[in-house]
Formats: sequence, C-alpha cells, structure tokens
Amino acid sequence: MSASLKPLTLDEFLAWERTQPVRYEFDGTQPVAMTGGTIAADRVARRLLRALDGRLKPPCEAFGENVKVLTPTGRVRYPDVKVACGDFDPTDDRVDPVVVFEVLSPTTEMTDRRVKSAEYASIPSVMAYVLLAQDRPAATVLRRASGWEPEEIEGAEAVFDLPEIGVAFRLTELHADAGGV
Repeated sequence: MSASLKPLTLDEFLAWERTQPVRYEFDGTQPVAMTGGTIAADRVARRLLRALDGRLKPPCEAFGENVKVLTPTGRVRYPDVKVACGDFDPTDDRVDPVVVFEVLSPTTEMTDRRVKSAEYASIPSVMAYVLLAQDRPAATVLRRASGWEPEEIEGAEAVFDLPEIGVAFRLTELHADAGGV
C-alpha cells in the first residue's frame, strides 16, 4: 500500500483483508504484509502448539498464526501462538488471548519487544506476553501481575512456568538440538 493513500480505519482494513489471498497485520493506518519466517522459528511455534495442546485444560485452547488479535488501539496482529479461554465460534478469525507468544527473528525482534509488548499489555485479557528465541532455549516473559517487568528464562534445564494458563514445561521441548523433541 502506498504511503500517499488515505489511512484506513480498522473496519475498512478488516473488510479489505477478507478479500486478500495473503495475511496482513494492521498498524493502525495501513496494512503491513506478513513476511516469511525461518524453519527454526516454525519449528519452535509448532512444538509450542503441541506442548500447549497436550497440557491445556478446557476451556483454554492454543491457536496458531492464522487467528488474529485486535488491540484497543485499532491494530491487528497475528501472534505466532496464543492461548485463549472460553467458548469459540469455529467460523470466527479472532480471539481475546490470555497469553501471547512471539518467536523472535532478527527482522521483527525490536517490534516484538517494543511495539507489540505495549499493544499486548493494552489488551485487558492478556495476562502474559512471551518472547521465544528461535535458536536456543530462552524466553522473556512479561506478566501483568508483575507490572510487565521482563523475566528471563534460559538454559537446557530451564522450566517454563505459565500459571496464567496452568502449564509448565522445559524450554528444551521447543528446541530439538538442545535436548528437546
């Protein structure tokens, strides 16, 4: 989308997005094309979904990158993984997450750490925001209960505990080369 075009409203973006063959995020004024990721990032996200699916209790459910999240500031995001709790209409394409996960990449890390952390903190349902390294067992967790102060978890034996959704597992489950599956 050209910078010279009139900024879109959220409703205009959502209507436009439904007609597109690829996914776009919305920065509040214009669509932002979703870029491709790496095999390593995809593996981490897939393993995370599997770990969550095996541990979450109803009514909570894990969703992948195809389900969107709307922020109170009128932005649309597609986190790599998110957990939401409740009854879900299978035809809906958005959730109000309790925990949001982003797998970091060199091209998105600054946006994930600065912009998206503020956006997710503004969503009342979000209790934790988790940033996962794609190249090693490491995570940064920001929790509403601790005032969004970052908690660093790192290492082959590190246990990743998310009491917000009642799950815990070793970070190595997400990294085969570090002793995971």
